[in-house]
Amino acid sequence: MKIELNNNKIFYKNGSSVQEIHPFWLRERANGEKYLDKKTQQRLFDPTSLNVEIAIKSARINNDLLEIDFNDGVNSKLNIEKIAEEFSKEDEVIYGIEKVKWNSSFTDFKKYKYSDELFETQEMYDLLLSFYKYGFVIIQDVPTEDNFLVKFANKVGSVRRTNFGEHFNVKSIPSPNDLAYTSLPLAPHTDNPYRNPVPCIQLLHCIINEVSGGLSTLVDGYTVTEDLKKENPEFYNILTKVKVKFKFIDKDVVLEHWAELIQLDENKKLKQVRFSPRLDFVPILEKSELDLYYKARKKLSAMYNSDKYRIEFKLEPRTEFDANEGSRFLQGCYLDFDSTEGKLRHLKRKFNL
Repeated sequence: MKIELNNNKIFYKNGSSVQEIHPFWLRERANGEKYLDKKTQQRLFDPTSLNVEIAIKSARINNDLLEIDFNDGVNSKLNIEKIAEEFSKEDEVIYGIEKVKWNSSFTDFKKYKYSDELFETQEMYDLLLSFYKYGFVIIQDVPTEDNFLVKFANKVGSVRRTNFGEHFNVKSIPSPNDLAYTSLPLAPHTDNPYRNPVPCIQLLHCIINEVSGGLSTLVDGYTVTEDLKKENPEFYNILTKVKVKFKFIDKDVVLEHWAELIQLDENKKLKQVRFSPRLDFVPILEKSELDLYYKARKKLSAMYNSDKYRIEFKLEPRTEFDANEGSRFLQGCYLDFDSTEGKLRHLKRKFNL
């Protein structure tokens, strides 16, 4: 990457690609004390009030700074590396973290230890990096006093409240409104597919687990969908295109959302998976299309439930257990990605990583 100057024009060169940088784009980023609040990094001016005919009178490069004089009298010194970061058009802090595929052979994952000081340490930065790499993280020795989970979550970001409340209790109860509150075994699934948007992150806090069985089961949706894409692209394609209705009914609310089982982003990369076959309703389609869809969904379900992809450990009971032999009590809550992303960026800045 290189910044080049030519006749009061500024160009960004990246390999064989050369692009002129618009003068107004650079003027918007004026960062002197008259133009930018150093604490909040918010502009002290409204760029929509500027003359759109902004031009560059002169420009020069001094080490890692691009110094520009504009035709409205403003002088600005811009960091060249930060300009390059913006040209990447991606959040390198988050999207620069490479996702790691894993299956049942993945047993040597790090378990983090809780401490009251954890949230502002480099260990917390490493913990969040691990979460984005693998899609889960385990933290041990978290205090079990009632509702501590919410205190923990609020040290990371802000709890996403749902109709279940600020947090929810996972234990067998009479007349449950969800199968999670029974002793029935639950196959691999994603929570809340009927919400728009779906809560991004689930935190589960094991308070008591005195029963046999009740193993936690995790499956990497990224690995499964990438394998499906490679092994059976026809199945993969239809699961990325057909939207199904997910529905949840309670006495005070009816929640519905239409979405694909495999959702892609604008670059056709995996964004998220939804899988909860007790809650999905497939739309009416041509018979041939439904023939393909049902085969594809069955294959995806077989992969999610295969021993090849699952890891199990004793934390949150999710396999069948005997409720008569002891107590099982967990609490859960949700966070959205802006909480963990914001915390990660803060810690990266704090430790200059």
